[in-house]
Amino acid sequence: MKTGGESPQTTALSQDTISTGVAKGRDRLDSATSTSILRPEEIETFGPRSTGDLMRVIPGIRSEASTGEGGVSLSVRGLPIASQGLKFVQLQEDGLPVLEFGDILGAGPDLYLRTDLNIAQIEVIRGGSASTFASNSPGGLINFVSKTGTQEGGAVALTAGIDYRQYRADFDYGAKLGDGLRFHIGGFYRQGDGPRRTGYDAQKGGQIKLNVTKEFAGGYIRLYGKYLDDRTPFYDAAPYRATGTNADPQVRPVVGLNGIHDTMLSRYIRTSLVLDGDNNVAVHDIADGLRSKAATIGLETRIDLAGWTVTERFRYARMSGAFVAPFSSAFLPTSALPLIGGPGATLSYANGPLAGQAIANPATLNGNGLFAVLNLLDLQNNNLDNVTNDIRASRVWSVGGGDLTTTAGFYASRQTIDRDALWSTLISDVRGDGSAALLDVRTRTGQLLTLNGIYAFNLALANGTRRRTIDVDYAVNAPFASVNYHIGRIAIGASIRYDFGSANGRIISADLGGGRVGTVTRDMNGDGIISPAEQKVGVSPLSAPAPVDYNYHYLSYSTGINFRISDPLAVFARYSRGARANADRLLFTPVVSTTTGGLLMPSAAYDPVKQAEVGVKYRTDMLTLNLTGFWARSQDSNVDPVTSQFISRDYEAKGLEFEGGFRRGIFGLTAGATYTDAQIVNDRVNPAFEGNTPRHQAAFIFQATPQLTIAGFTIGATVVGTTDSYAQDNNALKVTGFVTTNGFVQARVADRMTILFNASNLFDVAAFTGFDEASIPASGIVRGRPLNGRTVSATVRFDF
Repeated sequence: MKTGGESPQTTALSQDTISTGVAKGRDRLDSATSTSILRPEEIETFGPRSTGDLMRVIPGIRSEASTGEGGVSLSVRGLPIASQGLKFVQLQEDGLPVLEFGDILGAGPDLYLRTDLNIAQIEVIRGGSASTFASNSPGGLINFVSKTGTQEGGAVALTAGIDYRQYRADFDYGAKLGDGLRFHIGGFYRQGDGPRRTGYDAQKGGQIKLNVTKEFAGGYIRLYGKYLDDRTPFYDAAPYRATGTNADPQVRPVVGLNGIHDTMLSRYIRTSLVLDGDNNVAVHDIADGLRSKAATIGLETRIDLAGWTVTERFRYARMSGAFVAPFSSAFLPTSALPLIGGPGATLSYANGPLAGQAIANPATLNGNGLFAVLNLLDLQNNNLDNVTNDIRASRVWSVGGGDLTTTAGFYASRQTIDRDALWSTLISDVRGDGSAALLDVRTRTGQLLTLNGIYAFNLALANGTRRRTIDVDYAVNAPFASVNYHIGRIAIGASIRYDFGSANGRIISADLGGGRVGTVTRDMNGDGIISPAEQKVGVSPLSAPAPVDYNYHYLSYSTGINFRISDPLAVFARYSRGARANADRLLFTPVVSTTTGGLLMPSAAYDPVKQAEVGVKYRTDMLTLNLTGFWARSQDSNVDPVTSQFISRDYEAKGLEFEGGFRRGIFGLTAGATYTDAQIVNDRVNPAFEGNTPRHQAAFIFQATPQLTIAGFTIGATVVGTTDSYAQDNNALKVTGFVTTNGFVQARVADRMTILFNASNLFDVAAFTGFDEASIPASGIVRGRPLNGRTVSATVRFDF
């Protein structure tokens, strides 16, 4: 990975510039920001299995890439991940956000973003002016920049999993059409189980992107579009046996299911039978998993007018999808069966090759003696439409022998969140290899409590709660401005942004109280008989919605100074204040009134972040070194995804971030490391947590990529590691640190033909990002969230 940044059209070291999160692209050594850039060849050799996996190689970023290709939890420099998603970091595609909010429940922006041959580079800015040049991104910006046909030609790449079932085809092509006109088109299609065994094509779909650019005297105009229709599995927590102590847990897979290669998804568990958001019987396919549908169209133009450079970016994205998968399920020893069926309850297979067969000795079931209570989340993202516009004008003035750059702009976006969160409760055995089967439960007298393995048509263990409908439109508006003065070796600048927004719509759920009914009796299978499971059917109180109607506003600012000590050496300092407006995570909490829709806790409408950083940068043709000290103070208003408890806290983090690169002859090395000391300084709900280390926050994370290149042959590895962290905020159960290694071999076997072998997690390490439990339970079964185990792929690529 190359430190710093540059525009897609420049490659020379002397033109090492950044363009994301700043007013105007400039040499990194003249900018008081911390930036990184990933190029296509680096992405290709690293071989990430998801966007979250890719983010693990960027210094300062903590990426919990254990859920698959969607639902990643990610943060920067000790900012908290109290719940899920990318709360303080914004994912962008060509300079505009994929979704306005990075932690929408069941719809993270990584779900609508795919890495393929269309990518020209990925630009990253951590902290700094990210607070003022984008909304809702005080922690940083990660911008996926597309190719635009500046380099003619293209490629076709065919990839197959060697030890896992996945087949993928990628292509891209760009060309000039004459008279300043050029285009680029590309996309991919793939199909297969994916990195973990599911027993069916859990990954199926692809995307296509197209852009056309017309250059003219003084600027350009570009039209672009994307169509995405893809599904990928969500990997929920897997059961593990834990012995030892909370401070030193010894964790091993249960017999028959290894969470780094297996999942509770199965060829025999495919149907979600529920009442939909309109209370009609609906059947959804669990294979939809994380389903992404997006059709986008955009415009980008830059025009020079009377000494000003005006840049306009507009995009409309029509988005929808689903999240259908087990979520926060329970794995219990069969001795706990009386909790479900009463004393003397028995089990039998409800489906699969042993359908109807009684289980004579549950204690030996599958060699692990476990059964699962699968909380099946059937979340339908009916509408996630997003429309965004960013217009800005910049001008460089000659003042006192230096350059004064002024910028002013206005940002506006509208984000719809229209979804139905539906639930059912299934009983299953615990088995991997995509072969888990549903179980029927009978009382001692033989009464059947389940219906083909379904225990309830709602969330039984939560007393039928959390069935929720949301239909809310969020408006975000923000004028912004900046000034930067560069004279000689000194560059000093400041920027400001004023965000004002609103939320308007309605929410529906029995969770709102007030006599609303959320559980009814309904003949779900239409056989004319009401089974015990059909007496526990989740329903939406459609006649009693609650309004959402509130406004908010806040001010962000950032100021920094950079001193170029010599040609290869610079130092900088920066202080910033930004914020993140909260969206759907505030609903169904004490923050929003269920009668007026207004804010009962106005301070929770947005969470401010204050940051300071001081750094030194060094760059020569062979060596690049960056060292940054940072401090951050942040507020977080959120909801715990496992317990649904409200979170209201203040955090503080300080540390050091290192990034460097070295290249000489055939050898190259890039590396990064981040030390973070973080704590909860104020907890308004659970004061006992004050002074504790935030969950999942390791003191030290690091990355390194050494490689050798000889005559068209490259061999190398990417090593990513972390020290211990805590599973939850009570600081009891520890999550052991780990090191994963991705190895790659690339060879140009003929003119325009390359073969690449990539091994992700080469040594098959059980690398846990967290446990759902706060301590080891009496059963000894914990729910672990591991990264994928070893997967080896082969790619043949033809360039033309």
